[in-house]
Amino acid sequence: QVQLVESGGGLVRAGGSLRLSCAASGSIFSLNDMGWYRQAPGNQRELVARISKGGSTTYADSVKGRFTISRDNAKNTVYLQMNSLNPEDTAVYQCNALVVRLGFEWTMQEYWGQGTQVTVSS
Repeated sequence: QVQLVESGGGLVRAGGSLRLSCAASGSIFSLNDMGWYRQAPGNQRELVARISKGGSTTYADSVKGRFTISRDNAKNTVYLQMNSLNPEDTAVYQCNALVVRLGFEWTMQEYWGQGTQVTVSS
């Protein structure tokens, strides 16, 4: 199996910064696209940012210029640096990864982390 474990959430004042990390472990043959999604109460889950294995990135318009996604392929870890946070960024942030598992190299599976709470106070 594969596990995604997030860390780095918490409470921060508006204008502050947080860095989220997500480490993948388990029977991994290859990690492909990785990303961060978020869901605020009463809202649907939305894409925040994604990064390919080669480093190509995609961002939601609402976070462009404030958030930066990066990854360390040697550590199977993806990061989300969040700057200039505002209360509208308050949500549960979840890590997502497309994984090729050892012994199942003909297929790709999607995995999710358990989520980490980010709360931004005004």
